[in-house]
Amino acid sequence: MTSLLDPDARGRVILVGAGPGDPGLLTLRAVEALKAADVVVHDGLIDPRVLDFAPPAAQRISVAKRRARHTLPQEAINALIIAHVKSGSIVVRLKGGDPFVFGRGGEEVEAVREAGLPVEVIPGVSAALGCAAEAMLPLTHRNWSSAVSFVAGQCQGLSEQNWAGLAGQGRTLVIYMGVACAPLIADKLMMDGVAPDMPVAVLERGTLEGSRALRTLLADLGDMVAREDVSSPAIIVVGEVVMLSDAENRLQALAKQAETLS
Repeated sequence: MTSLLDPDARGRVILVGAGPGDPGLLTLRAVEALKAADVVVHDGLIDPRVLDFAPPAAQRISVAKRRARHTLPQEAINALIIAHVKSGSIVVRLKGGDPFVFGRGGEEVEAVREAGLPVEVIPGVSAALGCAAEAMLPLTHRNWSSAVSFVAGQCQGLSEQNWAGLAGQGRTLVIYMGVACAPLIADKLMMDGVAPDMPVAVLERGTLEGSRALRTLLADLGDMVAREDVSSPAIIVVGEVVMLSDAENRLQALAKQAETLS
């Protein structure tokens, strides 16, 4: 069987996970794919140093998406990829994090397959894993959390999402794309029974220059995001495991915050 990374195999798509930002977190296979690319169709948050792995002559096409402003709808991105593949190009679809974790990679694979074209997926370090590791924040821990869940926190449709049972004692909840809706997310979780003093972390620009790991309590989440002027990319981690990163100092700080909320 011919490898999709064989440079003699033309007209194909490789979905590549670029990880949370730091080029050092790319897999060897991801770098190999980038070096073979004729066209790189990339997300807006991809670090420029990652794009440098592609040949200088490779065409670089940004399909950056921002909240409430998409440069291209998903259907147009699919069509763009397919058009370049049909011309015989090796197309690397470069996506932040992992293509199959809130990356719409599944939709793009379906579109390429329906067009009768070959496609490969190279996984990447997801934002949750990369950012949590940098902050020394274990998402699971034998003594504190035996389950972890990942949800999307966009404002649109937030009230319809059922998060019951995903956060609380012994569980960790990781929320992608939730910064803009942080006050609503906190209210939603507390209405579901999560304690107001549940520890929360906001991991901003994880693995990139200027990254921050901010910690507070659930009841203060919205206020802290505004107070600290947090911006995307960022993820929210809800759970007792938050206390384990810089545990001694953070426990004291969280205890003081709990007193002010009581």
